Amino acid sequence: HSATHLLHAALRKVLGEHVQQKGSLVDSQRLRFDFSHPESVSAQQLKTIEAMVNEQIRANTPVRTRLMSMDDAIASGAMALFGEKYGDTVRVLAMGKAPDSKESFSVELCGGTHVKNTADIGLFFMVSESGIASGVRRIEACTGAAAFAKAVAPVTETDPVKAIGLIRQ
Repeated sequence: HSATHLLHAALRKVLGEHVQQKGSLVDSQRLRFDFSHPESVSAQQLKTIEAMVNEQIRANTPVRTRLMSMDDAIASGAMALFGEKYGDTVRVLAMGKAPDSKESFSVELCGGTHVKNTADIGLFFMVSESGIASGVRRIEACTGAAAFAKAVAPVTETDPVKAIGLIRQ
């Protein structure tokens, strides 16, 4: 679930602040993240987003959880999902580190289960990006061992030198 927070933050940094989560699914093998955006995401943008998420994973930063009032959470810069119902006290998750800053890369309201440290995610690998409705895009990805398996899938024993060129930089 933590990878979806990093993905959401990276999408907003690359595509713009208009990006908002519209839905998600997280299970032990994969994640699906639906978000608002009026057009397909270019290959270069996808590469940049994936690299940003993996940079945050490699940064090996603790995931910090704080309970606070909704007003304090919003004042601290936490992002709330439109249409969600929140109580008087909310749980704020902060993770990663913004470049050249003491700020966190991602700060969101969330009651879900998370890793203790971004490095626990292991690896983030995007599988696809598509449109699912007018103005709504979907990214499917995997993390950890499943991501590693997808990332090294092009490597074959018969021609390892050629296969290395197929692995993403």
